[in-house]
Amino acid sequence: MTTESPAAPSLTPVFLRLKLSLLRNGLRQSTGRALAYVASIVVGLLCATGVAVGLIALRGNAHAGALAVLLTGILTLGWAVMPLFFPSGDETLDPTRLVMLPLRPRPLIVSLLVASLVGIGPVFTLALVTGSVIMLAHGTAAAVAGALAVVLVVLVCVSLARAVATASVRLLTSRRGRDLAVLSGLFVAIGAQGVNIAAQRLGRPDGLSVLEPLGEVLRWVPPASAIGAVDDAGRGAYGRAAVGLALTALALALLLHWWQRTLTTLMTSPDASTLQAVEKDSARGSGAGDRGLARLLPGGRTGTVMLRTLRYAWRDPKSKMAWATALAIGLLVPIVSSVQGRGSIYTAFSASALLGMQMYNQFGQDTSAFWMVASAIATPRDAYEELRARALTLALVAVPYVTLVVIGTAAFIGPWSAFLEVYGLSLALLGTLLATGAVTSALFPYSIPSEGNKNVAPGQGAIAWFSLFGGFLVGVVLCLPLLGLTIWLHVAGLHGLLWVLLPAGAVYGLGVAEVGLRVAAPRVAGRLPEILAAVSKG
Repeated sequence: MTTESPAAPSLTPVFLRLKLSLLRNGLRQSTGRALAYVASIVVGLLCATGVAVGLIALRGNAHAGALAVLLTGILTLGWAVMPLFFPSGDETLDPTRLVMLPLRPRPLIVSLLVASLVGIGPVFTLALVTGSVIMLAHGTAAAVAGALAVVLVVLVCVSLARAVATASVRLLTSRRGRDLAVLSGLFVAIGAQGVNIAAQRLGRPDGLSVLEPLGEVLRWVPPASAIGAVDDAGRGAYGRAAVGLALTALALALLLHWWQRTLTTLMTSPDASTLQAVEKDSARGSGAGDRGLARLLPGGRTGTVMLRTLRYAWRDPKSKMAWATALAIGLLVPIVSSVQGRGSIYTAFSASALLGMQMYNQFGQDTSAFWMVASAIATPRDAYEELRARALTLALVAVPYVTLVVIGTAAFIGPWSAFLEVYGLSLALLGTLLATGAVTSALFPYSIPSEGNKNVAPGQGAIAWFSLFGGFLVGVVLCLPLLGLTIWLHVAGLHGLLWVLLPAGAVYGLGVAEVGLRVAAPRVAGRLPEILAAVSKG
């Protein structure tokens, strides 16, 4: 008599209960967290309902198919990149937490996939896809194709996100991965501008017709091909519909196979990435201070401070985010205004404004490490050299950047006749912001928390707003003499003398910056204990 071994219990119910339990226990930690989660659910459901209703309202539109295919493609792209920007958004599904358990990859993938369907993202995806199917489904065949399309699209999106997260999990848990997560706000801002431009164009009469060329391409790209299959089935093109559904099913099978391979590799191979990174950094760091960028900087304290500031900007996530955002938005403003048809060469001032504001709260950017800087400041002269070196570092990046932005804006928006005056005023604005930034750094320092997404420590919000916006307004006021000269030359018809604004702006900006540094230096030296206490609060 043989005794059969009992079948192993299914992992899917276990993982579902695990995820629900972790979510419930997480919400019990604080009332604020629970309220925030409930609010996010409500907002997500409202958005999902609004999107679905809006798509259904377009039922019968001649270009509805192109719109549905494009929205599905954008949604899929979002699922692919979100794990890179928010690696800790769903810690309950982190495969590295399961490496010590005796689990086989195939049943594990099924369980993880089902557990991934619990959340706001899958619900929003389901609403968008369902609305698209209702918008396009005309007839029984289209309804059947639509039911299959809803299931396939949701599974492809979730599988894609899980596969990408598994393949890059070691990167995402490293310092560079956290830097990427911090920079996610920059990409979201740029993407929002793109959506804004597209919405304005689509709002014109028969605006959806511009989507047709792109829709014809995307309807053969999974999983958008499944949505295109619903449209084809409603038109009687059953062969095209079958191909579209088959492409999405094939994409799902390939994603699951890739996910299984990467998961197997992750759970069976040793993690040597950290060791390799340390060895690489050690080899690269030996003697680094004697070569590379350090050789191009001035000697003495000035060069040392400049090199330290540049390294902070490259290595510290918060500093990197601030610099990257300023550089990207300063360039994006002229481009967006040009695309919207309201382009002006004066939008190039955004480059000077955003880069100049990086001078604000200089000591807060050092966080608790400022005590090492403070220990090297004994006199106003020491403070002046510290501030001057930081201003030179900012100018090292800002002056070439402002030059390129103004030249590009003059070339693509015009007119070239305004280039010299805009360039001169931009340099003057940069100089005044360097001056006011140095003064506000001494008078109104505040702490920047090193962890989380907050840029101001609790209780210092008013100080930060007064420092940034008050200092910026003073910087703009300091530009009034040059602005008055510009207006006078235009009103008097002396356009041939507008070139004077370029050297005048450069000299004026340099002079105001120097005055600001000298005004701020003795205040820094006299308020070191207060500054240290303020920047170390977070």
